[in-house]
Amino acid sequence: MPQPILLRHESSREHDTGAHPERIARIVAIERALHERGWLGWDVRDSPAVERDALLAVHPAGYVERIEAVCAAGGGALDVDTIVSEGSYRAGMHAAGGAMAVVDALLGGEAPPKCAASVHRPPGHHALATRALGFCLFNNAAIAARAAQAEHGLDRVAILDWDVHHGNGTQDIFWDDPSVLYISLHQWPFYPGTGRPGEGNATTLNVPLPAGSGNEDYLRAFEEIVEPAVSGFEPELLIVSAGFDAHADDPLASMEVTGHGFRELARRCRGLAPRVAAVLEGGYNLETLPGLVHAALDGFS
Repeated sequence: MPQPILLRHESSREHDTGAHPERIARIVAIERALHERGWLGWDVRDSPAVERDALLAVHPAGYVERIEAVCAAGGGALDVDTIVSEGSYRAGMHAAGGAMAVVDALLGGEAPPKCAASVHRPPGHHALATRALGFCLFNNAAIAARAAQAEHGLDRVAILDWDVHHGNGTQDIFWDDPSVLYISLHQWPFYPGTGRPGEGNATTLNVPLPAGSGNEDYLRAFEEIVEPAVSGFEPELLIVSAGFDAHADDPLASMEVTGHGFRELARRCRGLAPRVAAVLEGGYNLETLPGLVHAALDGFS
């Protein structure tokens, strides 16, 4: 079996948000820990910047140009939570490019691996087509899904989002698209206020969980709800929006998932589709985050 592939890029360190939960130290801590562990035997590659056609398949040109202009002018606040600097546009282009490159790695070539992961910042699942939100500029998972369809001819793509916050941007982008199944496991009630009980449609499935939910709750929901839904959809590719802020010690949420829980979620995801891609979302405790990413990559591999 070919080595799993991990995409990263130095530009993730150029997205300077200052004293902010989604800060440069996140990616520094993750990469230092993975490097010390020999990158877990994964094939580590630098990501390209996203191709313009792939970006515009999700975000209109006017929106992309506004982000570029704000960053070129030195940055600032796009909303109360979303800060950019001069380097943020380049970081966002490579975060989106990493997600797209993961798809290319999985679906191209004669002997592709079963799994690949994009470890970049800024995250993406709150980004709407025309609005930056919740620390997110471009919706990386959505860009990867569209690239899988447009560049590789896939008919059915599933996105599973286990970040503790509901991925309102991803849901909105694919709400009317029966070719993409979106499933979210998230704390409820909580930011951003979407993903409430009963909210969904034929290919949008929300699994709101109460504060204090831990490994058993997540794995039960996975077994009883997620696995049947994904199996029934029969995706050719599963994209995982892998946030780690449902951990017991995360400062921005109130869940109780452990490293073992994330490893098991990843392991079970691996069995849901012939190819599995993961993109980094949240996770804000610098002491625990590297170990959680390690656990998930171990499960995916």
